Amino acid sequence: MPAITRDMSKTVTILMGVLNGARWLHPQLNSIAEQDHEAWVIRFSDDGSTDLSADIIAGFSEKHPDRVHRGTGPKSGFGDNYMQLIRDLPKQAGYTAFADQDDIWIRDKLGRAVAALARSGEKPALYCGRRWLWYPKMDRRIKSPQPSREFGFRNALIENVAAGNTVMLNPAAARLARQAARMITKPVFAHDWWLYQLITGAGGKVVFDHGPPCILYRQHSANAVGAGHGIAVQIRRKTDVLKGNFARRIKQNLAVLDQIKPLLTEESLRDLRRFELARNAALHQRLLLLNVSEVSAYGSK
Repeated sequence: MPAITRDMSKTVTILMGVLNGARWLHPQLNSIAEQDHEAWVIRFSDDGSTDLSADIIAGFSEKHPDRVHRGTGPKSGFGDNYMQLIRDLPKQAGYTAFADQDDIWIRDKLGRAVAALARSGEKPALYCGRRWLWYPKMDRRIKSPQPSREFGFRNALIENVAAGNTVMLNPAAARLARQAARMITKPVFAHDWWLYQLITGAGGKVVFDHGPPCILYRQHSANAVGAGHGIAVQIRRKTDVLKGNFARRIKQNLAVLDQIKPLLTEESLRDLRRFELARNAALHQRLLLLNVSEVSAYGSK
Protein backbone atom coordinates (compact mmCIF):
# COMPACT_ATOMS: atom_id res chain seq x y z
CA MET A 1 0.00 0.00 0.00
CA PRO A 2 1.43 3.45 -0.91
CA ALA A 3 2.71 5.61 1.92
CA ILE A 4 0.25 8.26 3.12
CA THR A 5 1.31 11.76 2.06
CA ARG A 6 1.24 14.50 4.70
CA ASP A 7 3.38 17.13 2.95
CA MET A 8 1.24 20.25 3.46
CA SER A 9 3.21 22.15 0.79
CA LYS A 10 1.38 19.88 -1.64
CA THR A 11 -2.09 20.48 -0.23
CA VAL A 12 -4.76 19.97 -2.88
CA THR A 13 -7.83 22.20 -2.95
CA ILE A 14 -10.76 20.12 -4.24
CA LEU A 15 -13.61 22.01 -5.91
CA MET A 16 -17.01 20.31 -5.90
CA GLY A 17 -20.23 21.69 -7.35
CA VAL A 18 -23.32 20.21 -5.74
CA LEU A 19 -26.96 20.07 -6.77
CA ASN A 20 -29.34 17.54 -5.19
CA GLY A 21 -26.58 14.99 -4.79
CA ALA A 22 -27.73 13.37 -1.55
CA ARG A 23 -28.13 9.97 -3.24
CA TRP A 24 -24.45 9.82 -4.08
CA LEU A 25 -22.51 12.16 -1.79
CA HIS A 26 -21.70 9.72 1.03
CA PRO A 27 -19.62 7.27 -1.06
CA GLN A 28 -17.89 10.08 -2.95
CA LEU A 29 -16.95 11.97 0.21
CA ASN A 30 -15.78 8.76 1.87
CA SER A 31 -13.51 8.06 -1.10
CA ILE A 32 -11.99 11.54 -0.78
CA ALA A 33 -11.46 11.12 2.96
CA GLU A 34 -9.67 7.81 2.32
CA GLN A 35 -7.15 9.15 -0.21
CA ASP A 36 -3.56 8.13 0.42
CA HIS A 37 -2.60 11.77 -0.22
CA GLU A 38 -3.94 13.22 3.02
CA ALA A 39 -3.10 16.87 2.39
CA TRP A 40 -6.38 18.17 0.99
CA VAL A 41 -9.11 20.71 1.62
CA ILE A 42 -12.48 20.86 -0.14
CA ARG A 43 -14.60 23.79 -1.27
CA PHE A 44 -18.27 23.04 -1.95
CA SER A 45 -20.64 25.21 -3.94
CA ASP A 46 -24.27 24.17 -3.48
CA ASP A 47 -26.26 25.41 -6.45
CA GLY A 48 -29.67 25.34 -4.77
CA SER A 49 -30.18 21.78 -3.51
CA THR A 50 -33.60 20.91 -2.12
CA ASP A 51 -32.62 17.47 -0.79
CA LEU A 52 -30.35 16.53 2.12
CA SER A 53 -27.10 17.54 0.37
CA ALA A 54 -26.47 20.44 2.78
CA ASP A 55 -26.91 18.17 5.80
CA ILE A 56 -24.49 15.60 4.38
CA ILE A 57 -21.88 18.29 3.69
CA ALA A 58 -22.37 19.70 7.20
CA GLY A 59 -21.81 16.24 8.68
CA PHE A 60 -18.66 15.79 6.59
CA SER A 61 -17.43 19.19 7.78
CA GLU A 62 -17.87 18.14 11.41
CA LYS A 63 -15.76 15.05 10.81
CA HIS A 64 -13.06 17.07 9.03
CA PRO A 65 -12.87 20.47 10.76
CA ASP A 66 -10.80 23.18 9.08
CA ARG A 67 -10.82 21.25 5.79
CA VAL A 68 -14.21 22.28 4.43
CA HIS A 69 -15.49 25.54 2.97
CA ARG A 70 -19.18 25.74 2.08
CA GLY A 71 -20.43 28.24 -0.49
CA THR A 72 -23.56 28.98 -2.50
CA GLY A 73 -23.69 28.68 -6.27
CA PRO A 74 -25.09 31.15 -8.83
CA LYS A 75 -28.01 28.83 -9.72
CA SER A 76 -27.34 29.15 -13.44
CA GLY A 77 -25.98 25.72 -14.35
CA PHE A 78 -23.10 23.40 -13.50
CA GLY A 79 -20.61 25.27 -15.71
CA ASP A 80 -21.25 28.60 -13.95
CA ASN A 81 -21.10 26.87 -10.58
CA TYR A 82 -17.59 25.56 -11.23
CA MET A 83 -16.48 28.85 -12.75
CA GLN A 84 -17.52 30.59 -9.52
CA LEU A 85 -15.46 28.08 -7.55
CA ILE A 86 -12.46 28.90 -9.75
CA ARG A 87 -12.98 32.67 -9.33
CA ASP A 88 -13.15 32.24 -5.57
CA LEU A 89 -9.85 30.39 -5.28
CA PRO A 90 -7.28 32.06 -3.00
CA LYS A 91 -4.94 34.47 -4.79
CA GLN A 92 -2.00 32.15 -4.17
CA ALA A 93 -3.85 29.01 -5.24
CA GLY A 94 -1.96 25.73 -5.03
CA TYR A 95 -2.74 22.34 -6.50
CA THR A 96 -6.41 22.37 -7.47
CA ALA A 97 -8.58 19.36 -8.34
CA PHE A 98 -12.18 19.03 -9.50
CA ALA A 99 -14.70 16.55 -8.16
CA ASP A 100 -18.20 15.55 -9.22
CA GLN A 101 -20.74 14.79 -6.51
CA ASP A 102 -21.57 11.30 -7.74
CA ASP A 103 -18.30 9.50 -8.49
CA ILE A 104 -16.02 7.32 -6.38
CA TRP A 105 -12.29 8.02 -6.36
CA ILE A 106 -9.63 5.31 -6.43
CA ARG A 107 -7.48 5.65 -3.31
CA ASP A 108 -4.34 6.87 -5.11
CA LYS A 109 -6.08 9.42 -7.36
CA LEU A 110 -4.76 12.57 -5.67
CA GLY A 111 -1.31 11.14 -5.02
CA ARG A 112 -0.79 10.12 -8.64
CA ALA A 113 -1.87 13.53 -9.90
CA VAL A 114 0.35 15.48 -7.51
CA ALA A 115 3.35 13.29 -8.32
CA ALA A 116 2.82 13.76 -12.06
CA LEU A 117 2.44 17.53 -11.76
CA ALA A 118 5.43 17.84 -9.44
CA ARG A 119 7.55 16.60 -12.35
CA SER A 120 5.99 19.08 -14.81
CA GLY A 121 8.09 22.13 -13.90
CA GLU A 122 6.97 25.70 -13.22
CA LYS A 123 4.84 26.28 -16.32
CA PRO A 124 1.04 25.96 -16.05
CA ALA A 125 0.13 22.28 -16.33
CA LEU A 126 -3.15 20.39 -16.36
CA TYR A 127 -3.27 16.75 -15.31
CA CYS A 128 -6.05 14.43 -16.46
CA GLY A 129 -6.49 10.71 -16.96
CA ARG A 130 -8.70 7.78 -17.78
CA ARG A 131 -11.92 6.81 -16.03
CA TRP A 132 -13.95 3.71 -15.42
CA LEU A 133 -17.36 4.29 -16.96
CA TRP A 134 -19.26 2.69 -14.13
CA TYR A 135 -22.76 1.22 -14.27
CA PRO A 136 -23.37 0.55 -10.56
CA LYS A 137 -26.51 -1.60 -10.84
CA MET A 138 -24.47 -4.27 -12.62
CA ASP A 139 -21.10 -3.07 -11.31
CA ARG A 140 -20.04 -2.97 -14.96
CA ARG A 141 -16.84 -1.03 -15.68
CA ILE A 142 -15.56 0.07 -19.07
CA LYS A 143 -12.25 1.89 -19.50
CA SER A 144 -12.47 5.27 -21.18
CA PRO A 145 -10.42 5.47 -24.42
CA GLN A 146 -6.74 6.27 -24.61
CA PRO A 147 -5.98 9.49 -26.50
CA SER A 148 -4.22 8.97 -29.81
CA ARG A 149 -3.19 12.52 -30.76
CA GLU A 150 -0.99 15.16 -29.18
CA PHE A 151 -2.70 17.55 -26.80
CA GLY A 152 -2.64 21.22 -27.70
CA PHE A 153 -4.65 24.36 -28.35
CA ARG A 154 -5.50 23.39 -31.93
CA ASN A 155 -7.11 20.20 -30.69
CA ALA A 156 -8.76 22.02 -27.78
CA LEU A 157 -10.60 24.31 -30.18
CA ILE A 158 -12.78 21.47 -31.41
CA GLU A 159 -12.93 18.88 -28.62
CA ASN A 160 -12.36 18.33 -24.94
CA VAL A 161 -10.08 15.51 -23.86
CA ALA A 162 -9.63 16.64 -20.24
CA ALA A 163 -12.42 14.94 -18.29
CA GLY A 164 -13.26 17.38 -15.51
CA ASN A 165 -13.57 14.79 -12.76
CA THR A 166 -9.96 13.69 -13.40
CA VAL A 167 -8.47 17.18 -13.73
CA MET A 168 -5.88 18.66 -11.40
CA LEU A 169 -4.04 21.95 -11.98
CA ASN A 170 -0.55 22.71 -10.73
CA PRO A 171 -0.22 25.99 -8.77
CA ALA A 172 0.76 28.02 -11.85
CA ALA A 173 -2.25 26.72 -13.78
CA ALA A 174 -4.59 27.31 -10.82
CA ARG A 175 -3.48 30.94 -10.56
CA LEU A 176 -3.89 31.37 -14.31
CA ALA A 177 -7.39 29.86 -14.19
CA ARG A 178 -8.39 32.17 -11.33
CA GLN A 179 -7.12 35.20 -13.26
CA ALA A 180 -8.86 34.19 -16.48
CA ALA A 181 -12.15 33.32 -14.76
CA ARG A 182 -12.25 36.83 -13.33
CA MET A 183 -11.81 38.32 -16.82
CA ILE A 184 -14.81 36.68 -18.45
CA THR A 185 -18.46 37.68 -18.21
CA LYS A 186 -19.93 35.21 -20.70
CA PRO A 187 -21.00 31.68 -19.76
CA VAL A 188 -18.79 28.71 -20.59
CA PHE A 189 -20.27 25.53 -22.01
CA ALA A 190 -18.15 23.34 -19.71
CA HIS A 191 -15.46 24.37 -17.25
CA ASP A 192 -13.17 21.43 -18.12
CA TRP A 193 -13.18 22.20 -21.85
CA TRP A 194 -12.50 25.84 -21.02
CA LEU A 195 -9.57 24.84 -18.80
CA TYR A 196 -8.10 22.68 -21.58
CA GLN A 197 -8.33 25.63 -24.00
CA LEU A 198 -6.93 28.12 -21.47
CA ILE A 199 -3.93 26.10 -20.31
CA THR A 200 -2.85 25.03 -23.81
CA GLY A 201 -3.66 28.43 -25.31
CA ALA A 202 -1.50 30.20 -22.72
CA GLY A 203 1.49 27.98 -23.48
CA GLY A 204 0.97 25.46 -20.70
CA LYS A 205 0.91 21.70 -21.10
CA VAL A 206 -1.30 18.70 -20.48
CA VAL A 207 -0.03 15.76 -18.43
CA PHE A 208 -2.13 12.72 -19.30
CA ASP A 209 -2.04 9.71 -17.00
CA HIS A 210 -2.01 6.59 -19.19
CA GLY A 211 -2.13 4.33 -16.15
CA PRO A 212 -5.18 2.56 -14.73
CA PRO A 213 -8.37 4.65 -14.46
CA CYS A 214 -8.42 6.84 -11.37
CA ILE A 215 -12.17 7.10 -10.70
CA LEU A 216 -15.45 5.25 -10.97
CA TYR A 217 -17.46 7.62 -13.17
CA ARG A 218 -21.03 6.82 -12.21
CA GLN A 219 -23.39 6.56 -15.19
CA HIS A 220 -27.02 7.47 -14.49
CA SER A 221 -29.91 9.45 -15.95
CA ALA A 222 -29.11 12.58 -13.91
CA ASN A 223 -25.56 13.09 -15.27
CA ALA A 224 -25.10 16.75 -16.21
CA VAL A 225 -22.83 15.65 -19.06
CA GLY A 226 -22.63 11.89 -19.47
CA ALA A 227 -19.97 9.86 -21.19
CA GLY A 228 -21.53 6.57 -22.23
CA HIS A 229 -20.16 4.31 -24.93
CA GLY A 230 -21.13 2.31 -27.97
CA ILE A 231 -23.14 2.94 -31.09
CA ALA A 232 -25.97 4.78 -29.31
CA VAL A 233 -23.55 7.41 -28.06
CA GLN A 234 -21.99 7.81 -31.50
CA ILE A 235 -25.43 8.30 -33.03
CA ARG A 236 -26.33 10.90 -30.40
CA ARG A 237 -23.14 12.85 -31.05
CA LYS A 238 -23.67 12.80 -34.80
CA THR A 239 -27.25 13.96 -34.24
CA ASP A 240 -25.96 16.82 -32.09
CA VAL A 241 -23.77 17.91 -35.00
CA LEU A 242 -26.69 17.75 -37.44
CA LYS A 243 -28.91 19.74 -35.07
CA GLY A 244 -26.27 22.44 -34.75
CA ASN A 245 -25.60 21.84 -31.03
CA PHE A 246 -21.89 21.31 -31.64
CA ALA A 247 -21.62 24.52 -33.67
CA ARG A 248 -23.36 26.45 -30.90
CA ARG A 249 -20.93 25.10 -28.33
CA ILE A 250 -17.97 26.12 -30.49
CA LYS A 251 -19.46 29.59 -30.90
CA GLN A 252 -19.91 29.86 -27.13
CA ASN A 253 -16.31 28.76 -26.53
CA LEU A 254 -15.00 31.33 -29.01
CA ALA A 255 -16.94 34.13 -27.33
CA VAL A 256 -15.29 33.24 -24.02
CA LEU A 257 -11.82 32.92 -25.60
CA ASP A 258 -12.25 36.39 -27.05
CA GLN A 259 -12.37 37.77 -23.50
CA ILE A 260 -9.08 36.16 -22.44
CA LYS A 261 -7.02 36.86 -25.55
CA PRO A 262 -4.41 38.83 -23.53
CA LEU A 263 -3.46 35.55 -21.84
CA LEU A 264 -2.94 33.57 -25.05
CA THR A 265 0.39 33.11 -26.82
CA GLU A 266 0.98 34.63 -30.25
CA GLU A 267 0.94 31.19 -31.81
CA SER A 268 -2.42 30.42 -30.17
CA LEU A 269 -3.83 33.75 -31.34
CA ARG A 270 -2.79 32.91 -34.90
CA ASP A 271 -4.44 29.49 -34.66
CA LEU A 272 -7.56 31.08 -33.21
CA ARG A 273 -7.78 33.60 -36.07
CA ARG A 274 -7.39 30.86 -38.68
CA PHE A 275 -10.03 28.76 -36.97
CA GLU A 276 -12.49 31.67 -36.84
CA LEU A 277 -11.85 32.42 -40.53
CA ALA A 278 -12.37 28.77 -41.42
CA ARG A 279 -15.71 28.64 -39.61
CA ASN A 280 -17.01 31.59 -41.60
CA ALA A 281 -15.56 30.65 -44.99
CA ALA A 282 -17.13 28.81 -47.90
CA LEU A 283 -16.68 25.02 -47.79
CA HIS A 284 -13.63 24.76 -50.09
CA GLN A 285 -11.93 27.66 -48.29
CA ARG A 286 -12.84 26.15 -44.92
CA LEU A 287 -11.13 22.85 -45.74
CA LEU A 288 -8.02 24.67 -46.92
CA LEU A 289 -7.81 26.85 -43.82
CA LEU A 290 -8.39 23.94 -41.47
CA ASN A 291 -5.64 22.03 -43.25
CA VAL A 292 -3.28 24.99 -42.89
CA SER A 293 -4.01 25.36 -39.19
CA GLU A 294 -3.84 21.59 -38.69
CA VAL A 295 -6.82 21.62 -36.35
CA SER A 296 -7.66 17.97 -35.74
CA ALA A 297 -9.54 15.65 -33.45
CA TYR A 298 -9.17 12.01 -32.62
CA GLY A 299 -12.82 11.39 -31.76
CA SER A 300 -12.34 9.39 -28.57
CA LYS A 301 -14.66 11.51 -26.46
